Amino acid sequence: MEVIEAIKKRRSVRKYVDKPIPKEILVDIVDCGRLAPSGNNSQPWEFLVVTDKKDLEFLSKITTYGKFIKDGSACIITFCEKNNRHHLEDGSAATENMILAAFNYGIGTCWIAGYNRTYEQEILNHFKVPENLRMISILSLGYFDFLPPTPYKRPLDEVLHWESF
Repeated sequence: MEVIEAIKKRRSVRKYVDKPIPKEILVDIVDCGRLAPSGNNSQPWEFLVVTDKKDLEFLSKITTYGKFIKDGSACIITFCEKNNRHHLEDGSAATENMILAAFNYGIGTCWIAGYNRTYEQEILNHFKVPENLRMISILSLGYFDFLPPTPYKRPLDEVLHWESF
């Protein structure tokens, strides 16, 4: 799939079919996250792949808007070194790379907020995350039967400005 096609066609998917994602595909998706740009090439990220149904259930119960996580095949949680001044941007770039990589494999994703959420500490504790890391994002993954319809997007002529506003 062409990158521009993936960017324009991918959707947030919250309904998944019961089909496991092969480990080698999950590894490749994370590898694409690892290859994201980062400030000063600091690469402050760590990725936790969660496939255990009990842990997916835990995440679906604790997150505010992630009740569907339990129905997916996996989750990838992105963490970054909290003392890195670009941790939020770098972790977000890695998350977007993984979203596009997953879509290339026909796998749907939904980005569930993780950074600065009330449930962040409980997740850090549950998964025994080292204290030097902050949670940036939770990404649910699963195969899907259909893509949701295209949501409203502001027209390009409303958001594109040249030289000044």
